[in-house]
Amino acid sequence: MIFTATADGMLDLGDRKVRCALGPAGVKPAAQKREGDGASPAGIWPIREVWYRPDRGAPPASAFRVHALAPHDGWCDDPADPAYNRHVDLPYPAGAESMWRDDELYDIVVVLGHNDDPPAPGLGSAIFLHVAKPDYPPTQGCVALARADVEALLNIAEPGDAVEIRG
Repeated sequence: MIFTATADGMLDLGDRKVRCALGPAGVKPAAQKREGDGASPAGIWPIREVWYRPDRGAPPASAFRVHALAPHDGWCDDPADPAYNRHVDLPYPAGAESMWRDDELYDIVVVLGHNDDPPAPGLGSAIFLHVAKPDYPPTQGCVALARADVEALLNIAEPGDAVEIRG
């Protein structure tokens, strides 16, 4: 199944459409996506794995590998580093964002297969499907849904399924 997120802020969850947030710079062709540009990359991105905050809820039901986050978990966003667009342990000597956030955005994180096989430096990192803020402000390029909708997607998604970002 392909779950399609569109530039008008909707995601097809199969039996219904739900609200989503994308990057403030809109949707760009993946070949034009650059690190830090605020755009969501157009394309079909396979679902790779799931991370969640164990102190904020049980692991989501999912057919994918599910990892419990810890305060030392990060994601490298430094295009010059060999671990670019990969999970890293913090502190990390290159640029990396913390996956253990004070807000709820990364309480459930679905890693999408954008720029990961292998990562091309500078073409974008940390393109996730994650929890949206209540008023659905833009993400940094990810797809964000209400927590219940992230859980619903994971409940029906199977290996081989993907998230499409369409302009």
